[in-house]
Amino acid sequence: MNTYLKVIQLYKNENKLIDKAIKNNRKAQHVLFEIYAPKMLSVCRYYISDLQHAEDIMLKGFFKVFSKLKSFNNEGSFEGWIRKIMVREAISFLRQQKNIEFSFEDIVVKNQNTLNLDSELELDEIQQLIDALPEGYRIVFNMSVIEGYKHHEIAELLNISVGTSKSQLYKARQILQHKIKVLNKTSYGTI
Repeated sequence: MNTYLKVIQLYKNENKLIDKAIKNNRKAQHVLFEIYAPKMLSVCRYYISDLQHAEDIMLKGFFKVFSKLKSFNNEGSFEGWIRKIMVREAISFLRQQKNIEFSFEDIVVKNQNTLNLDSELELDEIQQLIDALPEGYRIVFNMSVIEGYKHHEIAELLNISVGTSKSQLYKARQILQHKIKVLNKTSYGTI
């Protein structure tokens, strides 16, 4: 008796789901929602610390996803396309709540592309540290480090200069490095 593992290619099924969802097939839309909602809630949470607001933004984002699904032309990943919508919805929400505050102190930005996370911190502790950053720092940090946006893209989306984007990222990294160092010292009993 031969037993074979049947491998279903996700991208073929995903393309079929997308085609059905474009035709307003509610079941296909529900399946797509179920697949991507947990990840997209995380994306919204990067920008919006209040879980209920993040969930609302995610739902608004999915409404936009399904209403603009015809414009997805299979260039790049479907998940990446959804993520961009979620990031833009989160930024739009933040703008509606209040003006996003950016610090405009003069700082010389060094070319520092890595954040040293050699620590025993759990992922939720790191998320709490990111959530505690000042708003402008947090948004630019998330867009650059988590989402992979370039500084000119961040500047355009947030209506700030490229220099402001770079300085916000630099300052966010400095704060996170310091807080991680302090937490590591306290967890090892040296403070």
